[in-house]
Amino acid sequence: MTAEVIELDVVTSLDLPPERILRKAQEAGLTEVVVIGLTDDGREYFCSSVADGGNVLWHLERARHRLMRQVDDMMDDE
Repeated sequence: MTAEVIELDVVTSLDLPPERILRKAQEAGLTEVVVIGLTDDGREYFCSSVADGGNVLWHLERARHRLMRQVDDMMDDE
């Protein structure tokens, strides 16, 4: 017997494997990307397809804004 795994596109409080997140990003057809992470030995990793630091910061701040709104929306639903 085999089971089919269905990935849900929902916000979760569980950590997900980086491979899964990167695979989904590849499937999204992105035109620009900023990657931030930690290596196995705890060092910070940063890479961007965008050369202009101001544009990278803009993407980071937009992502921060969206994250803060998601948290606020979740708190409002409780």
